[in-house]
Amino acid sequence: MTTREEAADRSAALAVAAFPAFILIGSIIAFFFPAPFLPWTQYITYFLMIIMFGMGLTLTIPDFKEVARRPVPVLIGVVAQFVIMPVGAVVVAKLLGLNPALAVGLLMLGSVPGGTSSNVIAYLAKGDVALSVAMTSVSTLVAPFMTPIVMLLLAGENVDVDAAGMAKTLAQTVLIPVIGGIVLRYVLDSWMEKISPVLPWISILGIGGVVFPTVAKNKDALLQVGAIVFLAVLLHNVLGYVLGYYAAKLTGQPESYRRTVAVEVGTQSAGLSSGMAGKFFAPEAALPGAVAAVLHNITGAIYAWLVRRSSVATAVANSASSR
Repeated sequence: MTTREEAADRSAALAVAAFPAFILIGSIIAFFFPAPFLPWTQYITYFLMIIMFGMGLTLTIPDFKEVARRPVPVLIGVVAQFVIMPVGAVVVAKLLGLNPALAVGLLMLGSVPGGTSSNVIAYLAKGDVALSVAMTSVSTLVAPFMTPIVMLLLAGENVDVDAAGMAKTLAQTVLIPVIGGIVLRYVLDSWMEKISPVLPWISILGIGGVVFPTVAKNKDALLQVGAIVFLAVLLHNVLGYVLGYYAAKLTGQPESYRRTVAVEVGTQSAGLSSGMAGKFFAPEAALPGAVAAVLHNITGAIYAWLVRRSSVATAVANSASSR
């Protein structure tokens, strides 16, 4: 690994560590002093585009070559992503008796692609980072098709789902910015390598631009349902980690891949979820995504610590038994 790559890795790891604190502190400020953040609501679509453009800037052509080299493992991860999390959202919503707005918001959280921090969490968890990037890339690019279909199938009987409008918005806020970022990265690759440590922060600032006005706008709702939203998002997240891991295990994948699928399935694009839910459903529906923006990164760090500790314990046990 080159010095520049090491600097990029350190910056990404720092971003993942600092991200929850940034979102939490900003959300607390928005909660107690909502007025300055309320005008931001009209720019949420643009903030979503910034998030996805930042993600596109981190992707390279070799990342997509990984998809062609190992299509089956990538396919398993992406299918698990769009099956486990939406179904898990429905189960958790029924289990906790969530109101329709929160239920559809949790379903939206389960129907969006993997989060922008999943690649670094996979790295910290000693997963297969190349596969993590490939799965994030594919799930993001198919989201304009898969997310509206999933929402229509699982929420269409209970709420009105504008699948066509959702697909159009996702194409504008996900597909175009991501592809634009990829193209710019390809054309200006050597220059982009120099600024690569800054790239993770672009998405983080964009997520703040989505979450803070959402918190400000839903201050009263948070006072009433904050605890149940936190519990719902936590259960949904843990379910994703557990079922993602065992989905990979049942298909005979190695340990590093199991960890990667667990991270990819459990870590959702919370900013995208919050923005889309607020746009197409009630303002309250944006709350699960806003909570997940903080919680998913905290649980990701805990998961990485646990599996790294497990790896050390296994290595010690194997070393002792071989003596």
